[in-house]
Amino acid sequence: MSKTYDVCIRGAGIVGRSLALLLAAKRLRVALLTQEAAPHSAHSDVRAYALSPASRALLESIRCWPDAASATPVTRMEVQGDDAGPVVFDATQQGVEALNWIVDVPVLEGLLKEAVRFQPLIELVDAPAKAALTVVCEGRASATRQEYGVEFDAKPYHQWALAARVTCSLPHGQVARQWFDNGDILALLPLGGATGAECALVWSVSPERAQDLLARDAASFCSGLETASQSALGALTLSSERKVWPLQAAQARRWVGTIGSTSWALAGDAAHNVHPLAGQGLNLGLGDVAKLVEVLDHRAYWRSVGDIKLLRAYERARKAEYAMVGGSGDAIQQMFQNNHPAWQKLRNVGMLGFERSGPFKKWITGRAMGTRLNSQSNSNAKP
Repeated sequence: MSKTYDVCIRGAGIVGRSLALLLAAKRLRVALLTQEAAPHSAHSDVRAYALSPASRALLESIRCWPDAASATPVTRMEVQGDDAGPVVFDATQQGVEALNWIVDVPVLEGLLKEAVRFQPLIELVDAPAKAALTVVCEGRASATRQEYGVEFDAKPYHQWALAARVTCSLPHGQVARQWFDNGDILALLPLGGATGAECALVWSVSPERAQDLLARDAASFCSGLETASQSALGALTLSSERKVWPLQAAQARRWVGTIGSTSWALAGDAAHNVHPLAGQGLNLGLGDVAKLVEVLDHRAYWRSVGDIKLLRAYERARKAEYAMVGGSGDAIQQMFQNNHPAWQKLRNVGMLGFERSGPFKKWITGRAMGTRLNSQSNSNAKP
């Protein structure tokens, strides 16, 4: 007789494993469908994510937050536009320890993998398992989403992301730096702990420019990078391979549904994609996890975890959040993609006004950090 589970999770990345651990902590039986990708070597994996305080709290709750060397606090963020002075975000002004943390992805994945191994209510499976609820966490190219007939509305940007790791001659000082220049978006994110001198590079450029940057030798590439970053971190040296991928904004038309006697829900990149300029991709995915667990945990005792009414409450809440976060990122990308002089003047005036906006700037920063959402959630939670 085949085993049955409360929840089957398809996809064992950061979102899928985090969801499995949180559901198991609620005493639900979880089948985790793994399709292991080829392992990344220490020198080839360039991934790093900016995680908000809300995401940190979630990962700490399952004891999977990396150590200080692998989760570098960002105490200041500087965003430079065309001609106006930079927009500066400061943790001290927000009254917090850090605006976010730049997390080394392989380390985080290793912690999640080990935690799953020691959770008896999670079983790794190599084929879809029977469950009241299937949660799809397979990423942007989800095969299950396609199998379920869910339309995925994607708007490709005329940009590719180029990612790498660089060693800097000057310490990063826990500052995340970003430049908008003639449609290009360059970010240097601090790594290696508070006193480190390594950065994760994410450079959003046209496909043609991405291919050119990829083809350059290391010295030529770093010379161009130093110019683009205004030598803010001194001389730069490549410490990894360079990786590129196309960028898009995308959203599934349906995030929940039923097939026969089984219900399903989408989470993470299987449900939505955003531009990396605001660093909110994984935060949105972990926000999906938190909301889905909250909805299932607060259900009436007689409701199944596959109850479609519960799942629609999850869908409404997360679609609203995606509209806010994804829409804001898309608007910023479009605003800086247009190099007409009138647009340049308008955005410079806008950046200057935002920098001087006081309470509004503080509110926006708190929302991006997840602190405002947490306070609302806590005030609405059942005792």
